[in-house]
Amino acid sequence: MINRIVITGPESSGKTTLAKHLSARYNVTLVKEYARDYLENLSKPYTFDDVILMAEEQLRHELKCNNNLSVCDTDLTVFYVWIKEKYNKEIDWINQHLSSAKNKIYLLCEVLENWEEDPLREHPSIEDRKRLFNEYKRLLEKYNLKFQIISGDLKTRQKKCEEIIEKLI
Repeated sequence: MINRIVITGPESSGKTTLAKHLSARYNVTLVKEYARDYLENLSKPYTFDDVILMAEEQLRHELKCNNNLSVCDTDLTVFYVWIKEKYNKEIDWINQHLSSAKNKIYLLCEVLENWEEDPLREHPSIEDRKRLFNEYKRLLEKYNLKFQIISGDLKTRQKKCEEIIEKLI
């Protein structure tokens, strides 16, 4: 049974906007992106250990929801891709969690052409973001996770997500 709706994909693809909309629309818990708060309060460049700590904390926040329906503004997929991209490593416990994520549906956000300036973003080029989108897609396919690709403008994305969720609940 699906009880987690995970919004995932490359940076600047509208994940947070969609996650907030869906949690409000269905009146369910929103599991916020922990990394943003962590990085905004960090007074030095982040390290590999920081990324691992953020991944652990993101998972803890998600697990607090127990079996209640919730919307996650990212999950371990983001950390898998981040760690692979930045450090060329895979983390066993992250792989293990992803391989057992059968209670989730992933809404994989396509790259948006428009770029919003943000000091936390690391991949401003459209080419990098498209490449990373393909990494997310490969990861979801690798673990045979249930996912749908979400594209179009904001209204189109919201409508498609709602149609997918309506079939689940």
